[in-house]
Amino acid sequence: MATYMIFIREGAIVDPEAMEAYRSGSRGGSAAASGMKPLVVYGELEALEGEKADGVVVLEFPDRETAKAWYYSPEYQERAKLRQKAAPYRCLMVEGL
Repeated sequence: MATYMIFIREGAIVDPEAMEAYRSGSRGGSAAASGMKPLVVYGELEALEGEKADGVVVLEFPDRETAKAWYYSPEYQERAKLRQKAAPYRCLMVEGL
């Protein structure tokens, strides 16, 4: 069953250099091998209920196990440190229908 990872930036970028390093870093073979498909990457955002996020990314994976393997891979965890240093984020994982 398709699984989605949703990254929500909840505040301003506090370390632009870390964010640039995160964005320009290699997504490497693990992203391609995982079958990850970016669906939303900081598109125009309108809050209809609740607080507006500063940015949203939605990634689709073939299944939950593949999504978790990508997220917890040493390669991505090293890159995630840059994102986490750059701005406050939440990450959610949800299975599709």
